[in-house]
Amino acid sequence: MFKSLFEAAQNSTFKSPFTSVNCQSAANPSEVVSTPSAVPARLNDVQPRQHSSHHNFAAAAVAEGDSCEFGSNHYFLLCGLGGIISCGSTHTMVVPLDLVKCRLQVDPAKYKSVFNGFRVSMAEEGVRGLAKGWAPTFIGYSMQGLCKFGLYEVFKKVYGDAIGEENAFLYRTGLYLAASASAEFFADIALAPMEAAKVKIQTTPGFAKTLREALPKMTAQEGISAFYKGLVPLWMRQIPYTMMKFACFERTLELLYKYVVPKPRADCTKGEQLVVTFAAGYIAGVFCAIVSHPADTVVSKLNQAKGASALDVAKQLGWSGLWGGLVPRIVMIGTLTAAQWFIYDAVKVALRMPRPPPPEMPESLKKKLGVTGNEQ
Repeated sequence: MFKSLFEAAQNSTFKSPFTSVNCQSAANPSEVVSTPSAVPARLNDVQPRQHSSHHNFAAAAVAEGDSCEFGSNHYFLLCGLGGIISCGSTHTMVVPLDLVKCRLQVDPAKYKSVFNGFRVSMAEEGVRGLAKGWAPTFIGYSMQGLCKFGLYEVFKKVYGDAIGEENAFLYRTGLYLAASASAEFFADIALAPMEAAKVKIQTTPGFAKTLREALPKMTAQEGISAFYKGLVPLWMRQIPYTMMKFACFERTLELLYKYVVPKPRADCTKGEQLVVTFAAGYIAGVFCAIVSHPADTVVSKLNQAKGASALDVAKQLGWSGLWGGLVPRIVMIGTLTAAQWFIYDAVKVALRMPRPPPPEMPESLKKKLGVTGNEQ
């Protein structure tokens, strides 16, 4: 399935959901072709693709200064690598806060607040105890990041190409939501086993100190189902979170450049662009934490309570109990989301990957709607 999606995205006749190349007569090959993209395309930049039984159309060459072609398999794989680096590193860095947050959710009588949770945890297990669960966190969220960011770029291109350039602009928020939800569906399947092991290590006293110790114990007690019993509530938590994370980020970034940043994105340095990325990521992270928190509480409690269902746990916790640990999660998720977007964009800069600007209304749509200038 993944392979077919990559091929579909790579071989699409659209360059991206927001740009297109309008080919004219080959009589004047040096003539510049007008496009709605921020980067002009020239006919002599288009090279013929080797014909095969499947493809017989031209493909745009790699833009000058870029290490790969936008929408190519190479591009999508590098996006996945950026996801591994951004998600794996950031989630591992906040393991101590995540540990206290999980304990607040499953045992609020013992861990009464964030500071109390840190104090009690350190008194019982020392400073090293705050790092419990770091291994499954690093492995699980690296795998999740690969699918989350890599497949988001794939689905965004595939869906955008399917609905056409004009609709992709008009309904771009829906496009972001659909692409991110699709990507997260697969990302959670990759994450679920390690997430179950992490929560078990962090919230069940005396169960296990390391991942190597936890895995065989979980298998012996509940079989393979131990690693996937939290998948549905994980989807309930992560899919809304990721939809908000990507859609809110994309639209916030667009609005920041339009109304807040005093100069066009093209005139900003790479460092200035990364600062804007961080700001948009933090704003998105706050909304992400609020939207996904009840399901996060259920996941934490579910992996602690053997044999219970998600509905049983939700009923047991009650409405107020579902919001336990919200404040530390807002701090954690806000910072984490901002850092992830910053690192992901920084990886793109470091690897010289294509970084399209915020979407602009296609010229064809401007003519239809009678839009002039920068009005959109």
